[in-house]
Amino acid sequence: MADHPCIAVVDDDISVCTSLSRLLRLAHFEPVSYPSAEAFLADDTHVRFDCLVLDVRMGGMSGLELFEHIAADRAHPPVVFIAALDEPAARARAQALGCAGFYSKSTPGAEIIAAIRRATMGAH
Repeated sequence: MADHPCIAVVDDDISVCTSLSRLLRLAHFEPVSYPSAEAFLADDTHVRFDCLVLDVRMGGMSGLELFEHIAADRAHPPVVFIAALDEPAARARAQALGCAGFYSKSTPGAEIIAAIRRATMGAH
């Protein structure tokens, strides 16, 4: 599996983590899911991800706050956001931070996978 890009999925909705992870495996990615930003930050077993998929709103640290935290590292992986609601202010903030994409959770999975594929191709 080491040949497949490793994707972190950070979302407090377990059903989203499960379905997106399943979709990523079908698209030949290696997903690792986390139920919170704090759980992602606490995991020291995965040193490198090729892309992060972050929920905008979560209990505790938000996806945007997590992105700001990791953006301090110039070598951070590309980030694709998913949001339950279209929030123009959150979208603008994410784009200003340099995200690779911002999608609604209702966006067809193929579009999100295509964005992740573009992000991982650009990261190599």
